[in-house]
Amino acid sequence: MATCEGMALSALALMVLWLYLPGFLVNTFAMMWGKWLPKTGYGPWPIDGGRTAWDGHRILGDGKTWNGLIGGSLTSGLLMMAMASVVSTSEDCTVFVDPLTGHDWATSRARMAFATGTALGFFSLLGDMTGSFLKRRRGLKREGDVSSKAPLLDTLPFAMAVFLLGWLLLPGIHGEAMLWPGMLLVLVATPVLHRSFNLLGYALGWKDVPY
Repeated sequence: MATCEGMALSALALMVLWLYLPGFLVNTFAMMWGKWLPKTGYGPWPIDGGRTAWDGHRILGDGKTWNGLIGGSLTSGLLMMAMASVVSTSEDCTVFVDPLTGHDWATSRARMAFATGTALGFFSLLGDMTGSFLKRRRGLKREGDVSSKAPLLDTLPFAMAVFLLGWLLLPGIHGEAMLWPGMLLVLVATPVLHRSFNLLGYALGWKDVPY
């Protein structure tokens, strides 16, 4: 990939969104697995098993399930495979860069993409679970299908987790392009992006609440 110095901040932010798309969409994938798989008679399986913490509140709540965690992560892997298959591997510096730049794993390109996307999705969901854990400690409960509202705890933990892992998994891109300004802009905009995705999911009938 060519050096991307001098790219506009907006272009860098779009590049970051493209590279980290599996981590940003994994919450939607997890929600779909959490809602739709139980309709087939399997699950849901809450990660905390219904247990409470020392404060008497649930550890995570019914909204965090094994089917959502595993299904969402694997779907993010499939998304990364699709992304890697449609981009050009040329040296031109564009927003839609090859997400596998810098990988030297001894495996096929498809396996590299699947493993990278799955890892990004998994870490994003771990960050999201961290936010849920902190919400429960503040006494913010989940009532059935309706989750409590906490904009920063619902957004920043998963974004920071996926960026941290991406810094390790995407060394070629981070070494070539100065992505920090774009990452910072996306981090600041994440609550708005998250809200927009949730409104879309609510409009499509995928979510029970628009947040």
